[in-house]
Amino acid sequence: MTFKKTIVLAGILLLAVFPQPGGTAGASNLTSWQEQLPREVLTGEQGKFHAQGIAYDRRNECIYVSFTTTLLKLDMQGRLLGSVVGLTGHLGCMALNPDDGRLYASIEYKHDAIGKGIAKGLGGVENDDEDAFYIAVFDVERITRPDMDAAEVMRTVYIREAAEDYAAAVSNQGRQVEHRHGCSGIDGVAIGPRPGKKGGRNVLYVAYGIYGDPSRSDNDYQVILCYDLRHWKQYEQVLSAHNLHHSGPERPTAKYFALTGNTDWGIQNLAYDPSRHALLAAVYKGRKDNWPNYSLFAIDLSHKAQRQTLQGVEPRTEGFVLPLLQDGEEDTATGIRGWRFALGSTGLCPLGDGYYYISEPSRNAQTGRHSADLRLYQWDGKAPLVPAPNR
Repeated sequence: MTFKKTIVLAGILLLAVFPQPGGTAGASNLTSWQEQLPREVLTGEQGKFHAQGIAYDRRNECIYVSFTTTLLKLDMQGRLLGSVVGLTGHLGCMALNPDDGRLYASIEYKHDAIGKGIAKGLGGVENDDEDAFYIAVFDVERITRPDMDAAEVMRTVYIREAAEDYAAAVSNQGRQVEHRHGCSGIDGVAIGPRPGKKGGRNVLYVAYGIYGDPSRSDNDYQVILCYDLRHWKQYEQVLSAHNLHHSGPERPTAKYFALTGNTDWGIQNLAYDPSRHALLAAVYKGRKDNWPNYSLFAIDLSHKAQRQTLQGVEPRTEGFVLPLLQDGEEDTATGIRGWRFALGSTGLCPLGDGYYYISEPSRNAQTGRHSADLRLYQWDGKAPLVPAPNR
């Protein structure tokens, strides 16, 4: 036997003895770890508020679900491993940080229609009079039992840029309007590489909620703040809803804009998709007739942001604009591309290799209690997203 044939045979024997992660010996080596995941994880009925975001934890084989004022930690059969309760703000989209294993989520304390709805749903709870926005950071290893108090496992960092834009009054089409860029606070959260890079250090992306006022011309961009997380622990504090703190970075590392056209409440779920090398943005579709009003967009991270004059913003303002991925349906009048996908706004979690967990929310009409079916989907970016076939 030649030396070359000996090496090839040795390699085959090694693969037979030591199968690759996610597979077993033999033909099943071709099966990805994503293919082995449950086709659905059922949350069971929860409370008065619908699901807001999900995040899969491969290392701990569990999944996290936000139900606005409660965080659930479930195993992959839907059994409750632990929960965090007592939140009186709006806990939204979330992302697991592969660098430190912690869960990052948006949380808002405000007094608009959303804030008043939460207060009413919680029986008239009263928070600090201030409007404030945070990233909540959960130590998921310590979530070990039901009904844990947030102070045990959660710290928060103040997002000053969003608070300032929310409080600002600006001119638009000859009148004064509230909330710069239509900012209604923050919701979408993702962790991934910087624009123009495929590897390197991950950063945190925080997307604004955007009021969908169709009479304005300055609310057609998605606004995404970018933060370097290396020094964030110095800002993290326990959150008191009656004494909101302001511990956070003075400014984001970068502030990006993505032209999508009008949406209602901005990006509900933001997630880094390694299959697309893009930020997927699930929204409630907008109401302006001059835009295509897609419900799912992909923001391309293959290129660095370009400095441009922002359309419809007064006075003349320049910003760093990220392009949309050149895929999906194209609106010829505007050049905007996206997809008309009804799901994703209550939970969207890319897993790589074209697999996704997506929340399918439901509400029991008799009890008024909400639940979610976290279903495994497949997508090639071109054909519609479809549930993964049963094994």
